[in-house]
Amino acid sequence: MVVYRASKTFNAPIKYVYEWATDYTEGDNQIWGGKHRRVILLKSKSKVVYASYKDGTDGKPKLAVRVVTLDPSKYSWHLDYYAEEDTETGDYKLTSLGKNKTRLNMIFRNKWKNGKGPSAEDFEKETNLVWEKYAEALENDYNSDKKENYVLPL
Repeated sequence: MVVYRASKTFNAPIKYVYEWATDYTEGDNQIWGGKHRRVILLKSKSKVVYASYKDGTDGKPKLAVRVVTLDPSKYSWHLDYYAEEDTETGDYKLTSLGKNKTRLNMIFRNKWKNGKGPSAEDFEKETNLVWEKYAEALENDYNSDKKENYVLPL
């Protein structure tokens, strides 16, 4: 089993970051350049289930299903990931660093079914690249929303 961690800081308030990060859509992979589309199977206030493909170690697409359990009262969520080559759990926790700054801490436990998978360093590098793209999109959306909702004082 490989355990790896990542974190990302956002220039947006915790409530906005939580709602944005847990509003799963079928187009989310496009944000970071993923080539396989998500299919949302279930979406409720407490749970999201979606399926997608990822490239396997042999270069062929492999099916993966993710079950995400949401906990808005703690600004956290939990991932259970089931794929053809590996399984993974992930815990995501947001912490407010001020009015418009939020940190996301993530910890993952990954187990390969057949042999050894990538190192923790490789996982962390890939996770950080994905969340860099998400952060850019999130902050752009937040800044757009602020401008749209801003009312000039009389």
